[in-house]
Amino acid sequence: MSEILNTKPIAKIIDIMARLRDPVTGCPWDIEQTFKTIAPYTIEEAYEVADAIERGNHAELKDELGDLLLQVVFHARMAEEAKLFDFNDVVDAINDKMIRRHPHVFGDETQRDSQQQTAEWEKIKAKERSEGTKGHSALDDVPLALPALKRAQKLQKRAAHVGFDWPNAKQVLEKVHEELGEVIEAIEEDDPDHIAEEIGDLIFVCTNLGRKLKVNVEAATRSANAKFERRFRHVEARLSEQNKKPETSSLDEMEALWVEAKTLERSE
Repeated sequence: MSEILNTKPIAKIIDIMARLRDPVTGCPWDIEQTFKTIAPYTIEEAYEVADAIERGNHAELKDELGDLLLQVVFHARMAEEAKLFDFNDVVDAINDKMIRRHPHVFGDETQRDSQQQTAEWEKIKAKERSEGTKGHSALDDVPLALPALKRAQKLQKRAAHVGFDWPNAKQVLEKVHEELGEVIEAIEEDDPDHIAEEIGDLIFVCTNLGRKLKVNVEAATRSANAKFERRFRHVEARLSEQNKKPETSSLDEMEALWVEAKTLERSE
């Protein structure tokens, strides 16, 4: 047994999950769950962690990290029941991986700066992938379940590590203009499938531009969503003060209030 089970809070949550999954005395809902049915909740909890961080709410962050930890415990418990692995094996695996991927900390290699470490980290991961699979691709094991923008950036990053990349952001920007032109052409053709394809290409290359400029496009898009929501709520609130609703107001009225929201944000 690993020492991790001697840590009372961890031991307690593992015991709670075991009791919830007990086929006789456990919770019917928990007993019925499988890896596939729990996976969406795991993804959702990860997003809620990111949301708490985005809003700077550390009290919520503590709770959301607990919820995410519960997902790990849940999956580990189901794996233990299937005699695949248990929670200790999960912890041991990540411990080994962290030590293996940080030889400059846990080994005798010289210290690196963060940029050097990032490059070396990717080399180590690539070596692990090549050793684990014959006929491997640089794009192997990029999860299909990732959000599309996040997955696009990971695919592009993997390709870049083997030399398939534009030399600089300016060239990517030129590609953005090219793809935008193709969207316009597809719109003129009035072909819905072609329009969807070209818009996808435009989003993909914009994502690549973000990568070249060291922008996390998933986080940037979340911020853009939050900004849109914040400003639109301002529009709704100001219209409500006038006993109006968006659906009964003109676009010009709403646009004026949108500009007002932008001005207020910049003055704060």
